[in-house]
Amino acid sequence: MNSSQPESRKARAARRAGEFPPAPEPLAVPVFDSHTHLDITVHEAGVPGGAGPGGGADDPVEGLIDAAAKSGVDRLLQVGVDVGSSRWGAELAARHPSVLAAVALHPNEAPELEAAGTLDDALAVIDELAARPRVRAVGETGLDFYRTGEDGRGAQFRSFEAHIDIAKRHGVALQIHDRDAHDEVLETLRRVGAPERTVFHCFSGGEELATTAADAGWYLSFAGNVTFRNAENLREALRVAPLDRILVETDAPYLTPVPLRGRPNAPYLVPHTMRFMAEVLGADLDELCAQVAANTERVYGSWDDVPMGETRA
Repeated sequence: MNSSQPESRKARAARRAGEFPPAPEPLAVPVFDSHTHLDITVHEAGVPGGAGPGGGADDPVEGLIDAAAKSGVDRLLQVGVDVGSSRWGAELAARHPSVLAAVALHPNEAPELEAAGTLDDALAVIDELAARPRVRAVGETGLDFYRTGEDGRGAQFRSFEAHIDIAKRHGVALQIHDRDAHDEVLETLRRVGAPERTVFHCFSGGEELATTAADAGWYLSFAGNVTFRNAENLREALRVAPLDRILVETDAPYLTPVPLRGRPNAPYLVPHTMRFMAEVLGADLDELCAQVAANTERVYGSWDDVPMGETRA
C-alpha cells in the first residue's frame, strides 16, 4: 500500500470516482496480481465501467475480479493493512476461487495501536487469521520511516518482528513494506531470520538491494511505479534480478502505470506493467508471463490446492 498520498482518502475517492482507464489488450499467458487492495479500490473508485464507489456491477468486488480475468489476470492476492481489512480478505478468499489472502497490520498502524494499548490484541487476530487455509502470506508488514518519526519506530520494529514470527510459525510467505528503511529492514531480517519465502512488495530499492535480496533467496515484486519516468533505479533492479525471483503486482488502487497515472489502478491493468517489464528486459512477453506466474505459485502455492472450506495441514 502506498501511503504517500498528500490528499485525504475522501478527496482521492471523489477525484478518482468513475475514472478507470480502458481495458488493455489481454495477456495471452495469464499472470497473477500478487498484491492488491480490492476493498480500498471499491471504496475509493468503484469498478471499471462504473460511476463511482460501488460502480456499475451488482457486486463491485466481483466486477473487479471479472475485469482482471478478462485481461489475463485470473488470480489475485488480496492484502490486508489492519484487522478489519485482513479479516475481510480472509473471508473473501475462503469463498472465492480466484482469491488468496495476506493478513497484517501496516507498519504505519503499529504506533497508533501501541499508543492505544491494543497492538498485542491486533497481532493476536492476525495470528489467528494466518492459520486459515487460503491465507498464504503475512503482509503487508515491515518498516516505513517516511511518515513515522523516531517516537513510533519502536512499535514498528516490534510489530514487524511479531509478523515475521507469525509467518514462520504458520509456514506462509512474508510480504514486506519497505519505505525509506532499506538498511533497517535487512538488519531485522538477518537478525531474527527471514521466512523461507520473503517478498519485497512494491520493490523500492535499486540494483544493490535487488542483488542483496536475490542472493538471500528473496523475491522482488514490481508494481506500476517501475514505469515511472523517474524510476530508473527500479528498472536497474529489474535488470539484475534473477527471472525466477520476479513477481508483478498493482498495489491497487495506487501506482497506476504509465501512461495512465492520475487515474485509479486495478488488477485488470497488470498487462501494462508486464509489457513494460518485458521491454526493459528484452524478453518475450509470453515467456516472461509464464515465468512470473510460476514464481507466484512457488511463493503462495496453488490457488486450487486447498479447496474452499477445508483446513491446511
